Order: sequence, then C-alpha cells, then structure tokens
Amino acid sequence: MDTTTKRPSPARARLIDAATRLFYEQGIHAVGVDRVIEEAGVTRATLYKQFGGKENLVLAYLGHEDEMLRAMFTEAGTTVSDPDALLDAVVQGIAADIREHHTRGCPFINAAAEYPDAGGAVRQLIDEHREWFRSTLQQVAEAADLERPEEVAASLVLLRDAALVGGYLDGEGRVSPAFERTARAVIDAHRAR
Repeated sequence: MDTTTKRPSPARARLIDAATRLFYEQGIHAVGVDRVIEEAGVTRATLYKQFGGKENLVLAYLGHEDEMLRAMFTEAGTTVSDPDALLDAVVQGIAADIREHHTRGCPFINAAAEYPDAGGAVRQLIDEHREWFRSTLQQVAEAADLERPEEVAASLVLLRDAALVGGYLDGEGRVSPAFERTARAVIDAHRAR
C-alpha cells in the first residue's frame, strides 16, 4: 500500500470514489473496470496510468476504507482525553458506522470472501487492517485499565464483524442497539473489581 501523503489527482480521486461505491455496493468481482471508468468519467488509459490494473484499484479502495477508519480513531483520540470516554466513543462510533456508513457489511470481510488466497496482496492489506484495528482496541482497553485488554479487543472485533454483517441482514435498527449493549457488557466484565 502506498503510504505517501501527496494529494491524489482529481482523476485518481474520482476513480477511488467510484470504485469505493461500486465495489462496496455490488461486489468487487461483479464490477468491471469499464463500469468504474464510466462512473469516474475518465479514460481507460487514465485508470491504467493511475493504478496499472484492477487489483491495484481494489487495493486503493481498501486502503481508502482503512484510512477513513484510522482517521475516525485519530479524531476521537484528539477530542476525547479520558480513557473511559474514549472507549465509549469507540463503541458509539462503531454503532454509528453500522447505522450510517457500512450498511452492506464490512468492506474487508466482503473483500476477503472474494479473495480467498491468503497470500495475495488484497488479503495482506486486509490482515494489516485487522491487526491495526485489534491492536488499537487493545491500546484503548489498556488505557482504560481494563483487565485482559487483549480479550476485550478480540471480543470487540468479533462483535463489530458480527454487527456489520447482521446490520446488513437484519437491519441496523435491530443490530446497532444489540451491539452497543453487548460491547458495553464485555467492557464492564473486564473492569477491575
């Protein structure tokens, strides 16, 4: 994944925006590059100049999703200094994500289903994202002085995964409150007695 912070060209940004919307809503393998090109309003040459091919576009899409989630955590960390309040903000943020943004499941789980080869670049990016997410939740749990923070993190990752899939299948109105209740129960069970 390219980690440079240079500003993408407008055409590149349109390609990533179109790919993000189409890949998430319709599936990566179901959407061809011609459809992305059409939605982005660019030429085939522009897509290949920017990405070299579809797999790099998929990596850019998932990288964009990763950056958005990391930015949400960074923003929460800069606006909330109390560790318990930050933990609550994380739970609320995940619940809001289920309700408002990722209404068709987790983009990383969806992509993993389409890319079963654990050794490929797409799966490597997914694994890196999930490890970052898990370790970040563990750091938040540690800062809140929860017992066994690695268990808290593993539980919250599992609950988020289930809630994103469940929100898509059963509706966010049913799943989001259940996620919040269960996540808070996990947190409360790991508070020092």
